[in-house]
Amino acid sequence: MQTRPFTYLFYLQYLGLRYHGWQKQPGVKTIQSTLEKAFRYVLSHEDFTILGASRTDADVSCNRGAFELFLKHEISPYLLSTLNSFLPSDIRLLGFEPVPLTFNIIQDVTWKEYHYHFAIGEKFHPFAAGNLTFFEGIPDLDLMKKGAKLYVGEHDFRRFCSIDKVTDDYVREVLEADICTHSQAGKGLIPEKAFTFSVKGKGFLRYQVRIMMAALMDLGLGKITLEDLNNALDSDQTSPISVAVPANGLVLERVEFK
Repeated sequence: MQTRPFTYLFYLQYLGLRYHGWQKQPGVKTIQSTLEKAFRYVLSHEDFTILGASRTDADVSCNRGAFELFLKHEISPYLLSTLNSFLPSDIRLLGFEPVPLTFNIIQDVTWKEYHYHFAIGEKFHPFAAGNLTFFEGIPDLDLMKKGAKLYVGEHDFRRFCSIDKVTDDYVREVLEADICTHSQAGKGLIPEKAFTFSVKGKGFLRYQVRIMMAALMDLGLGKITLEDLNNALDSDQTSPISVAVPANGLVLERVEFK
């Protein structure tokens, strides 16, 4: 017998700069703890559980992420506006829907897409730094695009992640990877020389996207070669190929489920 038989899938977006990542941790502000505070206030009880689809790190933002809510009673569609009015301005709930108890927000992910936004050339206005990273130098963007294509497919990404005790399986499949012009390049505070590294897959390792981006930047600046990058995708070494780029440029763009 399920103690919390009602399950809902929520979609949300947030700016990660003020938060110490998604997962609730003692003594620091996180996305999960802020959401739980809002639900406690609006529901007037704490007999519920929130489970996220992705555990983003500190300073990482999200455009369309998801979490699952478990509780003992049904909720009204009007709950959304009430929750949004209580949440801070850097977190917004986009919508929610009931899902069956068989739904698993971790296992039922079809794919996740991450975007890493960066700019080169003249340093941009600091107000744009919420999810845009500045890199010095003039990298070879065409070479970086070739490098991004090497990521597509199933590879051992142990040199593109933080090695820890969570897993000993570093094989992940990348469905798509590319570098293109930033969608808002030249508009507002976003400079003309702004770009986006986009990557899609079912799941990613800790710091994987940030180290993939770092390796592409090192490639573009001539610090490593295409051969180095290709060899790192078939290596039993554990040392990262590059130092992870800053977290503020990373956005969990979208999560899709079966």
